[in-house]
Amino acid sequence: MMRLNSTPTSDGYHMPAEYAPHEGTIMIWPVRPGSWPHGAVEAQETFAEIAAEISLHEKMYMLADEAHALQAEKLILKKGGNKDNLKVLTIPTDDAWARDVGPTFVVPDKSACDGKDIRGIDWRFNAWGGDFDGLYPDYEKDNAAASSICGQLGRDVYDAQDFVLEGGSIHCDGEGTVLVTESCLLSKGRNPQMSKSEIEAKLLEMLGAKKVIWIPFGIYNDETNEHVDNVCAFTGPGEVVLAWTDDKDDPQYEMSMADLKVLEGESDAAGRKIKVHKLLIPDKPVCITKEELEGFEFVEGEDVREAGERLAASYVNFYICNDAVLVPQFNDENDEKAVEVLGECFPDRKIVPIYARPVIVGGGNIHCITQQIPEI
Repeated sequence: MMRLNSTPTSDGYHMPAEYAPHEGTIMIWPVRPGSWPHGAVEAQETFAEIAAEISLHEKMYMLADEAHALQAEKLILKKGGNKDNLKVLTIPTDDAWARDVGPTFVVPDKSACDGKDIRGIDWRFNAWGGDFDGLYPDYEKDNAAASSICGQLGRDVYDAQDFVLEGGSIHCDGEGTVLVTESCLLSKGRNPQMSKSEIEAKLLEMLGAKKVIWIPFGIYNDETNEHVDNVCAFTGPGEVVLAWTDDKDDPQYEMSMADLKVLEGESDAAGRKIKVHKLLIPDKPVCITKEELEGFEFVEGEDVREAGERLAASYVNFYICNDAVLVPQFNDENDEKAVEVLGECFPDRKIVPIYARPVIVGGGNIHCITQQIPEI
């Protein structure tokens, strides 16, 4: 593995869309007591179910420390995982958010593809805000994860440790367009020394892109400062899904309306007008219970949840793998509607609904705990 000080754009690389072909997916086994209550038992069952499904379609790389590596492998296989596609990497982390701490992978442009392989980007991770409004105080292992993953996979990695970014805060269409939220990328806990235009220039250079579409907001009460992957995602060239509610009394209504106005007035890097598919949020707010709260073990300096607190539940936090789309479910009347909408958006893929309350209790969902490795 080489650590590169050049940039993807200068080397002829770009970030492909999530719906482009994958080599595999990265996940991290959940154990952290401040994120996963009651010994992470329910979370591990759900992570294993998700990993098992993905392994039926592509390679599955599960990170775990030495104490939990065998447990992770056994449970994934018990859930029906494909043993030939499963590999456990013994890389220690502070938590299980593979989307945010794993490398962002880029591929060579078609014109410069000969003899080149995919590469990773090692962004700076500071637990969604560092000393300003970060969610936990110790994240050194998380910050080292991207480089360690690239090392074990034998991939060269771009050094972007001068820039704070999480994978959940960007979506790319693979054709030059990047989608982000202002609430996250302009938050004071990320890169306060940089202007909006400087942040945009950095994104374009590191992702091999030509245009950034800034929507104002994410999902209400999203503790990541409103990552884009929870509110809006590309489903194809020039097409997105947007988290939505028709309830004008819901705080999400005005936020999604503001996002919609931006998207309707935008075009992508190729000049296409953006087609927006509305994806309803759960009809009933998903809130953390007293019983769940009692199962956490928080450390000093960690963001502490409260009983009854509304969680940032959204069906937009789905994950696209080869031939399938994994969709979070909440035992809500809008569960089936989400499956229907995504089935229309991805007619050639299997739509796999997965009960995901054990994941949202930790603060994110299926997209947050996965990171794709593209295929050239």
